[in-house]
Amino acid sequence: MVAVTSSGTAVVTLPADTQIKIVREFNAPKHLVYKAYTTPELIKRWWNAKRGQVTVVEVDLRVGGRWRYVMVTPDGVDVGFHGEFREIVPNERIVSTEIFEGIPGMEMPPEQSDDDAAAVNAVTFTEKNGRTTATTLSEYPSREVRDLVIESGMEAGMQDAMDLLEEVAVSLA
Repeated sequence: MVAVTSSGTAVVTLPADTQIKIVREFNAPKHLVYKAYTTPELIKRWWNAKRGQVTVVEVDLRVGGRWRYVMVTPDGVDVGFHGEFREIVPNERIVSTEIFEGIPGMEMPPEQSDDDAAAVNAVTFTEKNGRTTATTLSEYPSREVRDLVIESGMEAGMQDAMDLLEEVAVSLA
């Protein structure tokens, strides 16, 4: 039997001026969602959100370890993000920084460095009846940075990436 997925069902809210909260339920147990979320070969299958070719996935999954993902868009633009893991509770919670490496037309203002634009993402995985809810709370250094992220079209890409993440997690069962 093929498990049914729940396309486009992530709920995005703005609980504070510097925050974005994303809640998404997956039709898979949390250990499989966590595995798909943290394993380089599996990340390559969902992170691009069908918007390019993933060229780099580096994951040093430990506190103080670093991560980096890069994809090339169909028009040849590299889109990269990187950060550092601050907290890891396997199958339960990941806290990490996230820095957008920039693409033409979307650079941070010159007075802001990469570190100024870093988000801190806390992702919590909970399971009920074999389904996982992933709750991501992203904290940005300012409302302006948060608003740049929202205005970038991140929600559409995130919805597509979460749909693919669910497909990958379900395929592991």
